[in-house]
Amino acid sequence: MAEPSFLTAVRESYDMVATEYVERVPPPAEMDPLSRAMLAGFAELVRTAGRGPVADLGCGPGRVTAHLTGLGVSAFGVDLSPKMIGLARHAYPDLRFTEGSMTALETGGAELGGILAWYSTHHTPPRWLPTVFAEFHRTLAPGGFLLWGDYVGDERLRPTHGYGLPVTYESHLLPLDHLTDLLRRAGLVVTARLEQEPGGRVRRPHACLLAHKPETP
Repeated sequence: MAEPSFLTAVRESYDMVATEYVERVPPPAEMDPLSRAMLAGFAELVRTAGRGPVADLGCGPGRVTAHLTGLGVSAFGVDLSPKMIGLARHAYPDLRFTEGSMTALETGGAELGGILAWYSTHHTPPRWLPTVFAEFHRTLAPGGFLLWGDYVGDERLRPTHGYGLPVTYESHLLPLDHLTDLLRRAGLVVTARLEQEPGGRVRRPHACLLAHKPETP
């Protein structure tokens, strides 16, 4: 089966901008306090539950994966971009990073204690999100946690440049209520939501959702 065109666009674009991304995107230590608090709370929940490792999906250069490890959880990273994975492996040789897509994870069923999808789903066309969220549900262990964070809105963006270089990916900003409903339909229970208005380096509304897979079906 041919690869969906949006995956090809995301891979090629992030291969192109990988070095510039590292230079321009702030590390976790420079995130806003609320985002850092959500990551810390997620790490504590996963660590306490002890259900398995955390998959950082769309890990980019691996800095958030390493941040989670510093918070005491076993984490590994997955990204479409070979260039991003190469940068992550170079920067954090003791951690595991693999190429892969959220639409078809290589992880087995119920293996993960947590999933982090941190600003990594907005390039996914809306019709593909049910597939992605079904993969989250499939791979999470019962009682496992999901932390999703991304831009929200009601807009389809077609940038020609990103991080100062040409790109071909698109971004799909969706209302937070709609995303919450999609997670619910996938079988996940949303227990917390944080909405933030633009500020600082972030020029668009963004949000976090904390969810878990029920212990029993």
